[in-house]
Amino acid sequence: MSYRAIVSAFDVAYDDLLGRWGVPVEQLEVRGEFGTTHVNACGPLDGPPVVLLAGHGATSAVWFTVAPRLAATHRVYAVDLLGDAGRSVIDSGSGTASGSGRGGAPPRSVVELMSWLTGVLDGLGLDRVTVCGHSYGAWIGLTYALASPERVDRIALIDPTDCFLGLRAGYVARALPMLLRPSVRRFEAFLRWEVGGVQVEPAWIRLAALGTLEDTARPVRPRRPTADALRGLQADLQVVVAGRTRAHDPRKLADAAAEYGADVVWIDDATHHSLPAAHTDELLPVLLKHLG
Repeated sequence: MSYRAIVSAFDVAYDDLLGRWGVPVEQLEVRGEFGTTHVNACGPLDGPPVVLLAGHGATSAVWFTVAPRLAATHRVYAVDLLGDAGRSVIDSGSGTASGSGRGGAPPRSVVELMSWLTGVLDGLGLDRVTVCGHSYGAWIGLTYALASPERVDRIALIDPTDCFLGLRAGYVARALPMLLRPSVRRFEAFLRWEVGGVQVEPAWIRLAALGTLEDTARPVRPRRPTADALRGLQADLQVVVAGRTRAHDPRKLADAAAEYGADVVWIDDATHHSLPAAHTDELLPVLLKHLG
């Protein structure tokens, strides 16, 4: 499949999943020093703002079951991570909105990644928000809450990675073939192994599989927060643990999160990649309670 065909098929799959949100979605473009960040927004303009950060490769469209129900009471901003699969675009190299002239480079360090997210919030006119992140997006959200406590009042982490403990070696080994030689077949095989029979929306599987073929940047390598940093977290913290996750040891994750005062919630039948979309009935009540 040619690159042009991949992009076309990806856009069709992305629009298909957005069409399943079932509520009016405003597609916003936020210009910043690294490029243009795509944000799918829904819900009342005067509702409390919630920023949704998806896992690596999942795109903001993965919130198709969560965002519409949050939008009944909140203004929801689902962000496509810059440099990842999705509709955010790194600058072409002709200079940037801030005049920094980075030459088309995405964020390459934790500091730059945090600067990117600050720019997105500023561009959306958001001073203080609730952040909800899954997997890699959870790590970004937690790291941001620690770096900019004045911008985040509550944070919900859905089966977070690299926040309290690392990934299982077996999970990384299973993912490597897909990461080194990406293909739709390898992605689907990896996903089937991780979800272990849990039903996952085929439209999202297709989108995420096509996303592995996109020309994306290498993600910023996560740095796990120190114990001192976690003890100093000011935002109200909730951690949702997938009882059947293969990404890490769920019991160790729950115990570590509880050590730092998190409200720990288990979804027993969930796996790492079946969240967030396949368990909305269990996930939404606990999120809404935490969001207030």
